[in-house]
Amino acid sequence: MATIEINFDGLIGPMHNYAGLSPGNIASASNAGAISRPREAALQGLAKMKRLMDRGLVQGFFPPLRRPGVAALRMLGFTGDDHAVLARAAAEDAVLFNNICSASSMWAANAATVIAGADSGDGRVHLIAANLASMLHRSFEAPETFAMLRRIFRDDRHFAVHPALPATPHFSDEGAANHMRLTTAHGTRGTNVFVHGASRGSRFPERQARRAGEAVARLAGTNGLHVLQSQAAIEAGAFHNDVVAVANEQVLLAHADAFADRDALMAALDRAVPGFIPIEIDTIGLDEAIRSYLFNSQLITLPEGGMALILPAEVQAEPRVWAAVQAIVAGNNPVNEAIVVDVRESMRNGGGPACLRLRVPVDAAARAAIDPRFLLDERRWSALWRLVEAHWPEAIDARHLADPALWAEVTAAHDALDRFLTEGD
Repeated sequence: MATIEINFDGLIGPMHNYAGLSPGNIASASNAGAISRPREAALQGLAKMKRLMDRGLVQGFFPPLRRPGVAALRMLGFTGDDHAVLARAAAEDAVLFNNICSASSMWAANAATVIAGADSGDGRVHLIAANLASMLHRSFEAPETFAMLRRIFRDDRHFAVHPALPATPHFSDEGAANHMRLTTAHGTRGTNVFVHGASRGSRFPERQARRAGEAVARLAGTNGLHVLQSQAAIEAGAFHNDVVAVANEQVLLAHADAFADRDALMAALDRAVPGFIPIEIDTIGLDEAIRSYLFNSQLITLPEGGMALILPAEVQAEPRVWAAVQAIVAGNNPVNEAIVVDVRESMRNGGGPACLRLRVPVDAAARAAIDPRFLLDERRWSALWRLVEAHWPEAIDARHLADPALWAEVTAAHDALDRFLTEGD
């Protein structure tokens, strides 16, 4: 079997809520305090996974991290049983409490940076957990994410799972959302592009440090291009590169204003990637791109050949964006299909189809080494769907995160998922 790319989607957790914790994420800030629908959110994510499965792609999933994050609170000095820890934190530090209630691990693109075995120094797939140091609510995720990745990619013959870089601004790392790989095929050596920000006085945080990309490349024994994101994109609300650019094999789909030095990047990729195909969009503004999340689509290679864009339904609400999609599909390039999916619950919190998944390229031996409990077939997908229907809360008011009845309901949902993973379905 040739090397394929498996999408591991984050299963949206039962604590999915709109607390508006992410400066620079316009959708998250705009919906702060609104009513979220965790059950509907998780089912939307599962439906997206099923669309890819139905097209013959291999699909994996990451379980949500347990929230509220009692373990994080214990590290900060809160004591007692779980209920006492949560009650004291809610009473003494409401801001901290809201942050440890975040279900943001749903966005698996921020779990890690993945370096393909064909590109690494030892031939293994390397996964470097992201420290997510720039946002308090996400900074709690790194140790748990590392443990989860070690559990799933446990065979050291095929995978090297690295803990997160030091959680400082110097190494601020948001994972695969700021990494692209271009290559002639998933199994051949490629060119890794690490996109970073800089201290430029932007009104929003520039979350990815260049040093982080450089460290990731060293850990995996690879080289790459280190590219500065444009300040205009940051100012418009592109808090990650994957809000304005996405790549797959030889294709780079990007907004014309995505990069600070567009010409240098295009020239470097033209030299490095045989058959490089840039698709630049200049017919829509950055504001339209960010409202619709056009570039936060999944760009996938189909088993029968050609490529498809997995797009959020919001692209159809923007006439110029939808016209751009139709032009891409009709153009002289490998992208010949647009598949629209409904992930509006994720979109309202600032994450589209690409945010929800981590891409892991594997050959046959590496695929066989993945813990099979985290790979989906029809039976396991159906069991997950039923589990979510039975246990996920229908709605959460972000003003009521300190309700003990909600904690109990969410804990029961996590317990049910743990049983699914440990006892079978």
